[in-house]
Amino acid sequence: MRYILGGMPKKTAAARASRRRFIGGLAAAGAVRAQSPGKVSGFDHVALPMQNTESMVAFYRGLGFDVTESATACSVHIGDNMINFHRPQRWRDKSFTLRAPAAQPPCGDLCFVWQGTPGALKAMLDRAGAKVIEGPGPRQGGRRKTGSSVYVRDPDGNLLEFMIYS
Repeated sequence: MRYILGGMPKKTAAARASRRRFIGGLAAAGAVRAQSPGKVSGFDHVALPMQNTESMVAFYRGLGFDVTESATACSVHIGDNMINFHRPQRWRDKSFTLRAPAAQPPCGDLCFVWQGTPGALKAMLDRAGAKVIEGPGPRQGGRRKTGSSVYVRDPDGNLLEFMIYS
């Protein structure tokens, strides 16, 4: 390396070439992976029809979710993800074609990750008036490991699973 005015090192062409060889060696060994363009990285939201708007909004708020409402949908926010529940007048409208043609409430089967204790989950479900229909019990989850799941239904009858990974 050479030093320039002010004492800061300036990389020579040889040093830059050496760095490129080092990074190239790491990549060849699989230690550095380039991001593949055009790959799905996750999902943004799910959309489901709903029947009982007031009950559904109260229930999901009771579970602690942030709920926003528009003329056509109620959006339940879960971190960076969302469930759009289409209001009855929206999903029944024949001109609304951006939905599954046969979808009617209840058609959802959703799994949420619970980051807390089983006791805290039970208390939250009790406060929301959700009756446990199965669980807790072991289930294979989307994270490719086993967790413990509890199942309830929302006011429209959609199945909700709450999974706790240990």
